[in-house]
Order: sequence, then structure tokens, then C-alpha cells
Amino acid sequence: MLFPHDLPDADVQHLPGWLPAGAADALLRALQVELPWEVHRIRMFGRWVDSPRLSCWIGDPQARYRYSGAEFVPQPWPSQLQTLREALQGQSIGAFNSVLVNRYRNGGHYMGWHSDDEPELGPAPLIASLSLGAARRFLLRRRDDHARKAEFLLGHGDLLLMAGGTQRFYQHALPKMAPVQGERINLTFRWIQPG
Repeated sequence: MLFPHDLPDADVQHLPGWLPAGAADALLRALQVELPWEVHRIRMFGRWVDSPRLSCWIGDPQARYRYSGAEFVPQPWPSQLQTLREALQGQSIGAFNSVLVNRYRNGGHYMGWHSDDEPELGPAPLIASLSLGAARRFLLRRRDDHARKAEFLLGHGDLLLMAGGTQRFYQHALPKMAPVQGERINLTFRWIQPG
């Protein structure tokens, strides 16, 4: 059963169409051809595997990030993502020194259950997640009660903000959606605390 607005101990905001359609179209096309996409190797169940999507880690030089047993050194900010970061900060959404960009080429590409709770994100991180391209389901569930879930359909240009205790008390996932043939690119802006 889904509880779309009942998320105790979380701070989640869905802002549909935050990025206007024309700007979202242009950004999607630019990122598809301009970013140095790669398949990140991650550690799962004691072995190294290829992640089921393409990714690119971008940020300020000190914004090194460790997750799933691997360390990622940031690529420099492309101009269009620097502009987007400035727009987020200019609207007082938050301060960001990095962005993880994930590319889901079809509905078979996915992200399993996890929390963005690495130590370098701090105890109550703000994650600003911008979706481009095909609409996909985004799920949240409480860590201590997996039956307590919420679902969002994230469309082209939608912004999802997760703050406060969201990462401490919840996990999130992007499940497979076999009928989806279109591509989705997701940008998760965050602040990495200097090591």
C-alpha cells in the first residue's frame, strides 16, 4: 500500500515542471552528447559489478565521493550544469558542490533500494534531484517498515527535494519499467563535506 503524503521523519518536496519544457529538452540533448559517460563499478554482495546505468560524477575538485566501495573523482563542471547549480542556489534551494548524473537508456535500467547516507554527505543531507526525459516511478520506503511506502511519478523537468531525516529513515529506488522505451537522465545535486 502506498502513502503518498505520509512520510514521517522525512522532508520530501515534488516540484513538477520546475525546469520549463524547452530548457529541459535542450539540457537533455546536451548532456546526452557532451558528458563523459561511463559504467561505474560498484561493490555488491562482496563482489564488483557494473552498475545497471551510465553515470558521470561532476563537481568541485575537492568533492570526491565514496559509495558502494568505490571512490569517484569529479569531472569539471560543464557550463550548462554550472548554470543549473547557480539557479538552484539562487532560488535558495541549497548549496551544492557536486552532481551525480545517471543515464537510464530505457525502462530496463534501474536503481535498487538505497539511501544517500555516506558520511561525507553529513547527517541530514539535501539532495536536489532533477529528472529529464521519460517519466519514471520513484519509490520511497521506511527502513524500519518496508510496507510503508510512497511513490512519485517523476516527469521531464521535475525537481524532487529530499532533506532532513529522509536519508536516515528512508530508502529510495527507481524500479524497472519494461514498457518505457525512452531515455531518462537524472541529476542529483548534493554537498560533499571536504575530507
